[in-house]
Amino acid sequence: MERYTVGQGISRRHLLQGLGALGVAVGTFPVILGTAGSAHGQGNLGELQPEEKVDATLRRLFGNRVIKDGSNVIKLDIPLIAENGALVPITVEAQSPMTPTDYVKHVYIISDKNRRPMNAKVSLTPDMGAAVIGTTLRLGETTDVRAVVELSDGTLLVAKREVKVTVGGCGG
Repeated sequence: MERYTVGQGISRRHLLQGLGALGVAVGTFPVILGTAGSAHGQGNLGELQPEEKVDATLRRLFGNRVIKDGSNVIKLDIPLIAENGALVPITVEAQSPMTPTDYVKHVYIISDKNRRPMNAKVSLTPDMGAAVIGTTLRLGETTDVRAVVELSDGTLLVAKREVKVTVGGCGG
């Protein structure tokens, strides 16, 4: 087998190993010096408890702000019965003009009976053109699933639906 070399007797393997080691060293250098930036959590995640009730989650995320019924504005597409709680598809669509002054700022997906109720927070901008998101959830048992939409003016709207789970997906 022919051996490829680069430069004066350095094998390709040794060159790649050296570059890999250099990459690791450069990547950890800011951490060693203490110059790494701080991480920013969503909704005071530092206060998250191992098992948090939905009321505590809503209070942590929204404080004492009023959450209005938005079922006429929010379309929540999620199965009524989930045969497998590990993979429950959901689509949330909010009617909004998505202009620079009037748009959906955030969509929160919250499952009431999960040990950690907040499943997702998605941030949107007017450039998206439409307020539509889709994902899959993991549900441990039959529960209400809420979509809370925060508008650019701070208004909070909610739509919810009960999902019956036949086989839980949270492993406990």
